[in-house]
Amino acid sequence: MTGAGSGIGRAVAVELGAAGWSLTLAGRRREPLEETARLASRAAGARTDAGAPAAAGPAAHRVCPTDVTDPDSVTALFDAVRDGDGRLDLLFNNAGVFGPSTPLEEMTPEEWRGVVDVNLTGAFLCAQGAFRLMKAQSPQGGRIVNNGSVSAHAPRPGSVAYTATKHAMTGLTKSLSLDGRPYGIACGQIDVGNAATEMTARMREGVPQANGTTAAEPLMDAADVARTVLHMAQLPLEANVQFVTVMATAMPYVGRG
Repeated sequence: MTGAGSGIGRAVAVELGAAGWSLTLAGRRREPLEETARLASRAAGARTDAGAPAAAGPAAHRVCPTDVTDPDSVTALFDAVRDGDGRLDLLFNNAGVFGPSTPLEEMTPEEWRGVVDVNLTGAFLCAQGAFRLMKAQSPQGGRIVNNGSVSAHAPRPGSVAYTATKHAMTGLTKSLSLDGRPYGIACGQIDVGNAATEMTARMREGVPQANGTTAAEPLMDAADVARTVLHMAQLPLEANVQFVTVMATAMPYVGRG
């Protein structure tokens, strides 16, 4: 899984770890990834101590610092998975950045590319690496879960690059679903709205609204996102959650404003 060093990525890693998954944790910096690995292992231990049946699979987790915008770095990540585990059953394609909140006419090409390179090209490179492994392995197949956003449906003010990449993620998800069908590769997308993470902390203080005002927005626990990803991951490959939206109930998304 990518973007595993913090936020939604860390929450999903902890949930999967508690369920007995063996994880390869990718992100830019080693230290946060190692902390996520410790938390995921601790969650598995706590589950067993609480009397839950021990889940199948090893508890060890692999840490792989990765730049998802660099094809060679992504290739090294999936080589490590192949060499270490022999197969890949799930990719949580999660790495992403908001980018600068800036008026459209002031955004520089460098700022645009910085968001596109991580959110879209990085997601493509990781999906491609996973697809290659899942197609070649025996038994064939696996699952890719892309982290979209409610911005895949409705933009925020001053978010042209982020919004464009999240709309593009929906196209990536659909293409992966179609192209993966002959090989037992399922692909779904989780669109998240206002999960409480480091990236969304400013929403508690107030963010621009579509009507020109600034207002604080409600947040939800990232663990609620993680439980949804776990549900998607545990389905048999004959079933797929194609798209799901998980959002803070009272956030200004549905309606006018």
